[in-house]
Amino acid sequence: MSRTGYSQRLELRQAQTLVMTPQLQQAIKMLQLSNLELTQFVDAEIQQNPLLERREAGLEESEPANGVDIAERPSPAPLEETVAGEFTPEAAEQWHATSGEEGDGSVDFGGESHLWHGRNGALDGSGRLEIEQTATRPRTLREHLLEQIGTDLSDPGDRVVGLHLLDLLDESGYLRAGLDGVAQLLGCEIGRVEAVFARLQQFDPAGVFARDLPECLALQLRDRNRLDPAMQVLLDNLPLLATRNIAALVRVCGVDAADVADMIAEIKSLDPRPGLAFDPPLAQPVVPDILMRAQPDGGWIIELNADTLPRVLVNSRYCARIRQATRSKAEKDYLTERLHAANWLVKSLHQRATTILKVAAEIVRQQDAFFRHGVQSLRPLILRDIADAIGMHESTVSRVTSNKYMATPRGLYELKYFFTSSIPASHGDGAHSAEAVRHRIRGLIDGEPADSTLSDERIVELLQQAGVDIARRTVAKYRDAMRIPSSVQRRRDKLLTL
Repeated sequence: MSRTGYSQRLELRQAQTLVMTPQLQQAIKMLQLSNLELTQFVDAEIQQNPLLERREAGLEESEPANGVDIAERPSPAPLEETVAGEFTPEAAEQWHATSGEEGDGSVDFGGESHLWHGRNGALDGSGRLEIEQTATRPRTLREHLLEQIGTDLSDPGDRVVGLHLLDLLDESGYLRAGLDGVAQLLGCEIGRVEAVFARLQQFDPAGVFARDLPECLALQLRDRNRLDPAMQVLLDNLPLLATRNIAALVRVCGVDAADVADMIAEIKSLDPRPGLAFDPPLAQPVVPDILMRAQPDGGWIIELNADTLPRVLVNSRYCARIRQATRSKAEKDYLTERLHAANWLVKSLHQRATTILKVAAEIVRQQDAFFRHGVQSLRPLILRDIADAIGMHESTVSRVTSNKYMATPRGLYELKYFFTSSIPASHGDGAHSAEAVRHRIRGLIDGEPADSTLSDERIVELLQQAGVDIARRTVAKYRDAMRIPSSVQRRRDKLLTL
């Protein structure tokens, strides 16, 4: 019979582990936030930490205010970096006149002053508000339709049905729900709901309360007294119109090509989303996190956007007064923890600013040809190239370039824009940026003669003659990504316009 023996012994092992402390997680999170998102994050921290205060923009470093010792722990002042390069004062003058989305057009960051006006606050020549422009806000689609329901539907029951159908409208003015469910919910006959629905479809704007796109266009054409049988057939075959199959439309509509062209032109004049005329979606402006400008003597200056960068400070005097009044160990521990968190936040803000500037400056340094010559000079670039140049990890560079925008003399660009894959050169010397190749493809298609089109095979031949080794399927993929129709569809479009 065997016996199992147990023994105790002491072993010493050495191992490396990475502990993600809450402070480290906070610093990583802050790194990938934009300046506007960072402002919201800092505001939340100020609400939780009584030792943190926002530093006002006009406050000087040497002046204490409200018992705050600003020199103790201020957040860093706006940082900037200088990137040297072959850049002449004559070129600096030119940057103010040249720019654009593709780096080869004109741009106006401000525009003419008389073009800046509000929808409800235009000024007359003397600078006074016009009387007809003094409304507080535009009418919404719901308010516009509510007024018509109260005027055109006299029966209280019909108004109830109309109000319920109004609640089901989406922002584009479409009714996506079925009428059977409405009748069942309200406990009335389906015929009454259909009758009210037919009257609602006559309301202004024309096309509202449609259930799909063909019905929306049909309602607008009926309002213009232009819904004839041929037009109805065209609306029933919108997929053929989407593929530019004019021959099939001529056949199914029973008219000639000239009539089809006129019908298509009239359809193009309609509004596929009539509800947005009252409630247009608000465009969210992109605010740059990084500003870039040319130096008069050459090179570039890169700095953070101080207008959107939050500035906080640690109220050391307030902390000292509270520390003198604390008695219990729990209160002292809480104060110590809050002070440590405040100092860490200020340090993390400074580290974030420094890291963003390093990454942005290296991007500008490596893409200097793009800023001087345009998108055709954009070079292939990956995250590892920037990480190796500045001595950081790829994940750090990835977080820095997420949701960050840089205002350059050539326009506003996301930092991710400058990272593109490479396409080998046809002669084996060097490589081309995928974005630059896409720009060349668009340029070739835009330069097509009016009576002919370039096939993907022909574009491949022209690019290979220019030193770009690219396959036909890659050209087709880039063309589709830029939403450029095929050569067959472009040829149909040109025949339609002739």
